Amino acid sequence: QGQLVESGGELVQPGGSLRLSCAASGFSLDYYAIGWFRTAPGKEREGVSCLSSSDNTTGYADSVKGRFTISRDKSKNTVFLQMNSLKPEDTATYYCAAALLIAPISDCVKATWDEYDAWGQGTQVTVSS
Repeated sequence: QGQLVESGGELVQPGGSLRLSCAASGFSLDYYAIGWFRTAPGKEREGVSCLSSSDNTTGYADSVKGRFTISRDKSKNTVFLQMNSLKPEDTATYYCAAALLIAPISDCVKATWDEYDAWGQGTQVTVSS
């Protein structure tokens, strides 16, 4: 059975950087659109970033635009989320998700959790001095 596993979350100071990984086992991510979500205490789940299966389309929430970058390494069957200039409000549990179809892909960052087919267990990011 396929599985997504996130890693890379940790405690980091404001202004710092982290790279989150989303590794798939049991299936290939090549044909999947990928989304990153985050949840923080007292806040609704937020779609942070997305990547089309062709890697031609990316999307970012306004709150992270210009600071976060999503990418894929097909040789490693892994998707990454590079997070720079981190702020305390980025503190959350980050989840990756995979979907065979997200429509419209041009607006994939607005796709909801339920539109995805598989989800990871999450990795904790804490931004604090």
